Amino acid sequence: MDGDQAERGANCVEIGQAPGLVGIRDTKNRDGGTLVVGRAAFGAFLTAVKTNRLG
Repeated sequence: MDGDQAERGANCVEIGQAPGLVGIRDTKNRDGGTLVVGRAAFGAFLTAVKTNRLG
């Protein structure tokens, strides 16, 4: 996401990676902490999103 989108109030998410882990942080709410999940769980989540199986 570029700075213009952020200034217009769009949601911003940063995703960082460490060996075996993925960290996800909402850049609009820096006090909210970081969600840390295993790579396998994150991969399963992405697959579910891509195939629209979350509901």
